Amino acid sequence: MNLPDWNERYRLHPSSEEATALVVEWAAGLNAGKALDLACGAGRNAGYLAVRGWEVTAVDGASVGIDLLRSRHPLVRARVADLEAGDFAIEADRWDLILSCYYLQRDLFPAMKAGVRPGGYILAIAHIPGPEEEANFKRGAPGELRGFFADWEIQHDYEGPSRDPAHRRPVAEIVARKPRSSASFGGNPLFS
Repeated sequence: MNLPDWNERYRLHPSSEEATALVVEWAAGLNAGKALDLACGAGRNAGYLAVRGWEVTAVDGASVGIDLLRSRHPLVRARVADLEAGDFAIEADRWDLILSCYYLQRDLFPAMKAGVRPGGYILAIAHIPGPEEEANFKRGAPGELRGFFADWEIQHDYEGPSRDPAHRRPVAEIVARKPRSSASFGGNPLFS
């Protein structure tokens, strides 16, 4: 498998600070809480949330991306960790919002789902195959992302062209809400 050198990419082409459209649309309707941004890159989404009062932890395997994030948004708890190697554990029932934008690691979804508090959200975007392409380790099959959340409340479900100028391949987008339980939410206004 020939994976890109993300550190080199961030050195040569520092990414935009403009947050992903789906994050902007959905975060606007939520009260700030605790957010986890997985595979955050240089932190455009983490920074967007932090500026709006969210307590954000951001994780990526590319140290150059994390350095860019730290220089742009020092309030974000940024951490270099290889998600595929299991270098970061997602704590259960800790997060009001978990983001996974343009990153597909299928075996991470159970931990993501367990990490969200009842009534909280997962916002995920993954590339899907274009015409005459097949699903693979980094491109989900049509309907696959939706299938991970069959037992959750689907708030947004889209498959088609990306609205993000940095991503030209077709995408699947999902915003799913973890069903509420009778548990106390600790007064977090996100759940009111």
